[in-house]
Amino acid sequence: MAKADNTLSVTRFIDAPPEKVWDVLANRQDEWWCPPPWRSETRALEKRAGGRWYGVMHGPDGEEIANDGLMLEWEEGRRFVGTDAIQIVDGEYVPTPAFMIGSWEIAPEGDGTRYTATARHWSEEARKQHEEMGMIEGWETCADQLAALCEKQE
Repeated sequence: MAKADNTLSVTRFIDAPPEKVWDVLANRQDEWWCPPPWRSETRALEKRAGGRWYGVMHGPDGEEIANDGLMLEWEEGRRFVGTDAIQIVDGEYVPTPAFMIGSWEIAPEGDGTRYTATARHWSEEARKQHEEMGMIEGWETCADQLAALCEKQE
């Protein structure tokens, strides 16, 4: 869903307790982060505000899309927020051409968990670009993959 403030978001009910959803959300990103046939590889995830967050998405034909940024907030058990507007290079914070601020959060809902992923873009043009890239469909697929992992009986 798009909003006038250049925000896009995806939400989904997951039939699993928040503790389990958080564990998969925060600790098993490579298992749900990308829609197939793409796959994700987390190379750095410093779980704190100011920490580096770096991953690479690998495409089926050898494509690689690096996502290097900064963790703005890490609220254990509830949400994390990051941006590509800043990278950490040799221990220094370096501004980069910004695309978005992303947040991934959960909240208890009944006997399960409400998952919400949000992308806040710097401009209408960036939001439209993200939409045209298939952001909504892709993030919905990721939410489905997250839910499947969390709802699996183990």
